Amino acid sequence: MEKNIPDPDDFKKPMAFFLVRHHSDQLQSIVSSPDSDLHFPLFVDFAELFDEEPRVASVLFAQPNTYLRVFDAAAIWAQQIVLAEGKKGVEKKSIHVRIYTSGSALEFPETFPSIGRVRVQHHGILLTLKGIVTRSGAIKMHEGERTYMCQKCKNSFPVHPLVEARNSISLPSICPIKQNSKPCAGTKFQYVENTIVCNDYQEIKIQESTQVLGVGAIPRSILVILKDDLVDVVKAGDDVIVTGVLTAKWAPELKDVRCDLDPVLIANNVRRVNELKSEIDISDDIVMKFKQFWAHFKDSPLKGRNAILRGICPQVFGLFTVKLAVALTLIGGVQHVDASGTRIRGESHLLLVGDPGTGKSQFLKFAAKLCNRSVITTGLGSTSAGLTVTAVKDGGEWMLEAGALVLADGGLCCIDEFDSMREHDRATIHEAMEQQTISVAKAGLVTTLSTRTTVFGATNPKGQYDPDQPLSVNTTLSGPLLSRFDIVLVLLDTKNPDWDAVVSSHILSEAEPDSRTDDEGLVNSWPLATLKRYIHYVKEHFRPVLTREAEIVISSYYQLQRKSATHNAARTTVRMLESLIRLAQAHARLMFRNEVTQLDAITAILCIESSMTTSAIVDCIGNALHSNFTDNPDQEYAKQEILIREKLNSVESEG
Repeated sequence: MEKNIPDPDDFKKPMAFFLVRHHSDQLQSIVSSPDSDLHFPLFVDFAELFDEEPRVASVLFAQPNTYLRVFDAAAIWAQQIVLAEGKKGVEKKSIHVRIYTSGSALEFPETFPSIGRVRVQHHGILLTLKGIVTRSGAIKMHEGERTYMCQKCKNSFPVHPLVEARNSISLPSICPIKQNSKPCAGTKFQYVENTIVCNDYQEIKIQESTQVLGVGAIPRSILVILKDDLVDVVKAGDDVIVTGVLTAKWAPELKDVRCDLDPVLIANNVRRVNELKSEIDISDDIVMKFKQFWAHFKDSPLKGRNAILRGICPQVFGLFTVKLAVALTLIGGVQHVDASGTRIRGESHLLLVGDPGTGKSQFLKFAAKLCNRSVITTGLGSTSAGLTVTAVKDGGEWMLEAGALVLADGGLCCIDEFDSMREHDRATIHEAMEQQTISVAKAGLVTTLSTRTTVFGATNPKGQYDPDQPLSVNTTLSGPLLSRFDIVLVLLDTKNPDWDAVVSSHILSEAEPDSRTDDEGLVNSWPLATLKRYIHYVKEHFRPVLTREAEIVISSYYQLQRKSATHNAARTTVRMLESLIRLAQAHARLMFRNEVTQLDAITAILCIESSMTTSAIVDCIGNALHSNFTDNPDQEYAKQEILIREKLNSVESEG
């Protein structure tokens, strides 16, 4: 049987020639670097390797512990071949072949399981896992290799520490050196002085995404070991795809507790995929359908917009204002940097304040489905550490563990029962909402983490809502926190017999599967998957700029708010002006346009008017809970435009 075991040295030559043929550019870039002591990565596409050298790819997949080291040695040989061809450069001591698995057989379900489905059968093979970094450890110095000499044959050989044995050195029972095809039988070895090779070493923990889990499933996590050039390339909150070798290590010793082996992945390659978070396949046919849809509603664009809005949370009847606010919040505005280098956020924040049973949680959960990266949490029991970041001690070392806002970076963070949070816990998210960073100073760890996330909150009023009192009194939320929300909608469950009759008829008709109206057919043309693709497409492809007409409308409204004697000072600041611009840009994106027109500006004003945090200058909104879709929205908008223009003309004439 031993004769059938391939000799690793037989693969070194084909590996080296493969690198010279297909990766000469990378090799030339490596040898041209002046520093010979650094660790250099050399990226190899596994699919390309399998096509060219299937035998090499097969043994690399089945026995990566052995053949990844052979591949590294082949990379050293390949650089010597490049230098021998007359290329100028310096020979490097450490080159690490990093396997790139995208589009290869290593991303099949059998070799690309979710973290929760990792089993013993995956032990020892080249494995690819995907997750989000929840914990990032400190960078340490770690012994990676030392050399011993056989006292019988006087040959030297390297020995590597074993993760399974707590990174201790375990000497072989007999000498591994072969002479004339016969193994040396030596059993006594001597350490060769000054041959210890140290590596940079870091431990991170990755957790499977909650988006791929079913209801009731607990997200599993796994420890990942990063070495050399891989350390410090990811941070807490990053989405990563890790390729490596699954092994195990002894769990920490605890008194009266059986010590088990914990799975651990020794990384060969780490890919940050934050920019690929969407993973939405939008084909040309789908884009063509979007264009055809807007061509159909060319003469009545608001009717087309409402057709899209009907697909948002269709199980909830009406609530047009809320559905419009949700759409504008998820789409968001355009981030920009001013002349001083200050970054103005493009993400919008939405807060729903309402009586129980008004559908707030329904909107939160539906919005989470529309967003590719979302975290849902509840304020009841949530602390500042759970929302931002916490310092945890693991094995005597302090690490940072990401909270909900960090994990939702680049996506949506839904916080239900916002009023249940303690006041000092709510205060910690001020920076995360406006500056979109979290400054951490815990347990000697001082850093800043990114939280470019949209916050969607829902809260109940404190007792019976009193319209005569400010919103901060009705909700116990502070003015500075309320000012960070672009839209705050109050849903009051007031008695309205006409509305109750319409809602009850809708609920009863939903129970009859065959009863479908034209409106329901229109909703069915925008299912969840289509809405998700549409929102992603307009966010990626449209960067609306303000027209002169839109600038005049927004500026006049802002000045009118500032002159109002009953204005809320915490709201009518520059933040309100920025909110108007973001909402107008979001509406232009929703309307499939690259410029912000007067229609978008006035719609943004109507959204701000719906917010109870400002004084309603244009009193034509009413209760957001009873807002419904109109039969002819374009005519309705024309009436609202006249009302707003009359109010704003006074400002323009005074100016």
